[in-house]
Amino acid sequence: MSLQPMTRRLMAPDITAMKHVRPVIALTSYHAHTAAIADKYCDFLLVGDSLGMVMHGFETTVPVTLDMMIVHGRAVVRGAKRALVVVDMPFGSYEESPSVAFRNASRVMKETDCGAVKLEGGLRMAETTRYLVDRGIPVMGHIGLTPQSINVIGGFKTRGRTRDEWAAIEEDARALAEAGAFAIVLEAMSGPLAARITEAVPIPTIGIGASSHCDGQILVMEDMLGLSPRVPKFVKKFGAVATAIEDAIKDYADDVRERRFPAEEHTYAMKEGPEPAGGPPAQVTKKPKKLST
Repeated sequence: MSLQPMTRRLMAPDITAMKHVRPVIALTSYHAHTAAIADKYCDFLLVGDSLGMVMHGFETTVPVTLDMMIVHGRAVVRGAKRALVVVDMPFGSYEESPSVAFRNASRVMKETDCGAVKLEGGLRMAETTRYLVDRGIPVMGHIGLTPQSINVIGGFKTRGRTRDEWAAIEEDARALAEAGAFAIVLEAMSGPLAARITEAVPIPTIGIGASSHCDGQILVMEDMLGLSPRVPKFVKKFGAVATAIEDAIKDYADDVRERRFPAEEHTYAMKEGPEPAGGPPAQVTKKPKKLST
């Protein structure tokens, strides 16, 4: 069932207000056409730096640039009319200082017309989060597994599976909420810890591999559609788009090979009218080439 139409686009405070009211629904999106489809059902669309892996074939999100995020962000904003559009700040664009983060985040907001940005990191990003929010830029936090940091943490590893990890991750969540983040993504996190954080903070938690205890859920669209060849354990495939695409391309190739396509219904007919001077064009017959001996 699609969501009820709204007269305006959702904004960051609308997402915050959904806590304890109903689950927040979100997906990633990188194109105008998929954004237009998802817009009917999602509260926010994330232009994730996962586009580096999904769209550009990178092994991680680290190589993604600010310009890449802006190009895809523009497309999604053009496609979506109702959902809040959140754009990831890519690696290297915000960590140096709050002022650098503001310079780059304000560029993203201006050039894409998105409604918010997302930063990875908890306590260490609290000061930057507050700096951006105080200057008019809504911030979504992201803790747990933070893909931009995999070279430090040693890969895509689930967080909070032992209780000795909990205190630091809970502190991350509290620090972001106190700094003014309007929601927090919890990625690849044990269910009990996600439940504890969700209960503790006054802003929505958005789970991706963090159990149904969160206030909302997000998945990479290509993962849940069955377009990605490999997906994490927490992904449920709601479609089989890769198979459908391959079947369609195979049918197309077969039809071209057997000259079934284009058929008459795909071909433009001549309009009625006088023939050009000199009559119809002469048929040209090519002489066969002589084979060399």
